[in-house]
Amino acid sequence: MELYIVRHGETLWNKEKRCQGTIDISLNEYGRELARITGESLKDVYFDKIYSSPLSRAYETACLIKGDRDIPLIKDDRLKEVCFGNMEGMCMDDMLKDPDSHFKHFFDAPHLYVPDENGESLEALCERTKCFMEKEIMPVADTLERVMIVGHGAMNKSIMCYIKDHGIDKFWSGGLQKNCNVIIVSYKDGKFTVLDEEKIFY
Repeated sequence: MELYIVRHGETLWNKEKRCQGTIDISLNEYGRELARITGESLKDVYFDKIYSSPLSRAYETACLIKGDRDIPLIKDDRLKEVCFGNMEGMCMDDMLKDPDSHFKHFFDAPHLYVPDENGESLEALCERTKCFMEKEIMPVADTLERVMIVGHGAMNKSIMCYIKDHGIDKFWSGGLQKNCNVIIVSYKDGKFTVLDEEKIFY
C-alpha cells in the first residue's frame, strides 16, 4: 500500500503567519489553485479512499484534489490540527520571539513544548493520530493499493512520527510541509518506507 499524506492549500492565516490550530479558516484563492493543480497532477493516480480532517481548509483541499472521481471521502476528527488554545489567531513570529510564550519551543525543541491551559500537547496529538493509523489504516495496509490523507502541518507530522517510529524530539524530521506538499510512503512486508517527503506539483 501507498500513503499520500497531503497538507491543505494556503489560507489567509498561512499568508499572515498566524497560528491556526482548530479554528476553521477557509482556503484563499491561491490555496484553491494549489489544490486544483495537485488534483490535476494526480488525476490518473488510483486511490481506494481519501481521509480528511473535517476542518474546511483540509476538506476543501481533499474535494478539489478528488475532483469528479468516484473515491470515498471520509472526514475523521482525529485528523484535526493540534489545538493551540488561546494562541490561535496570534502571529507566530511574535510568539517565537517572546521568551515567555508557550509557543517558543514549538519548532526548535518540540519535546520541550508545553501548550497553554486550553491547548493540546504534541503527545496528545500523536496519541490520537496513532489511534487513527491503528484503527483505520493498518487493518487494510495489506489489502488496499493507495490511500490519501489530507490534513495539517503539525497533524501530518504526528502521523510521520508513527510511520518513522521516533519521538517528539524529532517531530519536525523532514521539515514542515508546504501547502499541498505530498508525502509519499509505502508499506510492504510490515515496514514503512518514505519514498518522497517533498513532492510538489505546482
